[in-house]
Amino acid sequence: QDWEQRQEEDTLLIERILLLVRNVLHVPPDPAEEQGVDGDASVHDRVLWALHISGMDDLLKFLASAQVEQQWALHVLEIISLMFRDQSPEELAALGQGAAGAEHGEDTRELESLRQRELAEKRARALQRPSRHSRFGGSYVLQGLKSIGERDVVFHKGLHNLKTYTHDLGKEPRRVPRHRQA
Repeated sequence: QDWEQRQEEDTLLIERILLLVRNVLHVPPDPAEEQGVDGDASVHDRVLWALHISGMDDLLKFLASAQVEQQWALHVLEIISLMFRDQSPEELAALGQGAAGAEHGEDTRELESLRQRELAEKRARALQRPSRHSRFGGSYVLQGLKSIGERDVVFHKGLHNLKTYTHDLGKEPRRVPRHRQA
């Protein structure tokens, strides 16, 4: 409900729920009772997981970021500080970088191996073809098309240029003075 439509009982209920969550998270850890295997989740971690599964963490994010819900900001801030109670900032930063750093390192190694393979293939292709390109496209005799004498035309371009062949190929066109242009 929007804050305009809430009754006084609804506001009290929200505050009581936030205080309950704060009080549950405020319970200090008991090392004697938490005798578990190394790496096992503590009671505090299991409570946080239950809050995540229930969707309460999303509600807390909404309450913290919504402009109209500023009255709950201190309660939410206290809950969030209790969520991170057992963590040091260095551990949190290293934890965030650990997974991303490992994935980044793995991706970097994979990309490097792909790049090395590609360079090896490129070197192999370069060794297969001759090192120097011949610009000689060949010479062709066009039978049935006479040149200046009685001989057939010798064509020195590639065959793909044959369609555009004219006798004026390579000649400078006569320049018409500007005042005589049409």
